[in-house]
Amino acid sequence: MRAERVSRLGGVDHRSWLGRLRDGVDAFMKSSPSRFAIVVFAALILLFTLLFSLPIARAGEGSGAPLHDALFTAVSVICVTGLATVDMATYWSPFGHALVYIGVNIGGVGVLTLATTLGFVISRRLGLRAKLMAASDTNPSRIHVGPVAERQAVRLGEVGGLLFTVAVSALVIEGVIAVALMPSMLAAGYDAGHSIWYSLYYSAMAFTNTGFSPNPGGLLPFEHDYWMQTMLMLGVFLGALGFPVIFALARAWRTPRKWSVHVKLTLTTTTILLVAGAAMFLLLEHANPKTYGHLDAGPTIFQSFFMSMMTRSGGFATIDMHDLYGSSQLVSSMLMFIGGGSASTAGGIKVTTLAVLFLAAFAEARGNPSMEAFGRRIPRDMLRLSVSVVLWGATIVAGASIAILQITKAPFENVLFDVISAFATCGLSTGLTAELPPEGVYVMAATMFMGRVGTVTLAAALAASQRRQLFKRPEERPIVG
Repeated sequence: MRAERVSRLGGVDHRSWLGRLRDGVDAFMKSSPSRFAIVVFAALILLFTLLFSLPIARAGEGSGAPLHDALFTAVSVICVTGLATVDMATYWSPFGHALVYIGVNIGGVGVLTLATTLGFVISRRLGLRAKLMAASDTNPSRIHVGPVAERQAVRLGEVGGLLFTVAVSALVIEGVIAVALMPSMLAAGYDAGHSIWYSLYYSAMAFTNTGFSPNPGGLLPFEHDYWMQTMLMLGVFLGALGFPVIFALARAWRTPRKWSVHVKLTLTTTTILLVAGAAMFLLLEHANPKTYGHLDAGPTIFQSFFMSMMTRSGGFATIDMHDLYGSSQLVSSMLMFIGGGSASTAGGIKVTTLAVLFLAAFAEARGNPSMEAFGRRIPRDMLRLSVSVVLWGATIVAGASIAILQITKAPFENVLFDVISAFATCGLSTGLTAELPPEGVYVMAATMFMGRVGTVTLAAALAASQRRQLFKRPEERPIVG
């Protein structure tokens, strides 16, 4: 017997309101999966804005948080950014901290994966369109050119396994890191209750690449605790790899030859950026008395790697970003703009986007007709997609920077740093974000939303479908360069 009955009397639909709502949502999901995902994400932000506005969410007695602070915190939490306009450790009550913890775990699973799960709950089935929507989070080319022949990290038939891996990997990784953080919390002098809570909180913030701290002072009490910082780096690294990579490694970690090009490109580019970023920070900051100048060689090298990892989207910091030299701030901005892996908790344009652009440049320099990597040919459609992602991301950063500069009249380097941090959902700040007026807060919140939703998803939502043209116009080459 079906849960709802549909009877047609005189052409009138007598289904229950719940059945009509479910069918309507299912039809919208089928017609435009990307737009459905954006609507779900926006609805979550509005819900958490309302919850953060409640007096119970704010520490102390009195009214709730102002609208701009509640909205910004909701966006930062759901978008797993880590930027804040208030002191997160002292401003929110235990209820507010619980909202932060729940929100970052919801936001961390990704826009399209979350929408697929909700669509499954509503429609009570995981149909072909829902599977395509989940697959599009790991294979953006499906949005633009349909199914492709090349091997991808996750194929259509593996989406069920991907969704299972998302839930299990988040639970297992956060749990293991929380257990590993317990000794550091106890050694810092916290009681058992606070140690358990802080360990769970920090592990969630590391894996989701958010960077919030539940304790006053943030990482300052753990400035010389390299075990804790190593665990945070491990959590950020695993979260920034992306669920498709974790899924592939879980199945075939002993046989690298079976890894797809996506997995190999993600791991290779991530490693190169981690080492190169650490080398740059070591070179530029080793003599800076406000950052690493007072440290010995070993701690300086370690902190350089820590900084390189966190600027990729982690958001944790043991130093003040305002104290970095201008050259180091520029390097940090570049690393933040690149971000982490596709379909990960990290933001940015993604490491595979950068890899495709470099592969295209190498192919052009060598005169090769196509891009190749690890014995596979990469189609030219991926180059067009990568260029679109970079241009769209640069446009968002430029527009937001101009608006913040006009509103605050702050130094350009500080504005650019915080805007890129918002777009790439990194969470590092020079201190500018906490001093923004309400209109600037709204601009930064919009930047975080567009960055987390993803440039590919946003572009796909604005362009409902790709138009197929049955004719070709005459070809003519403009002068380039």
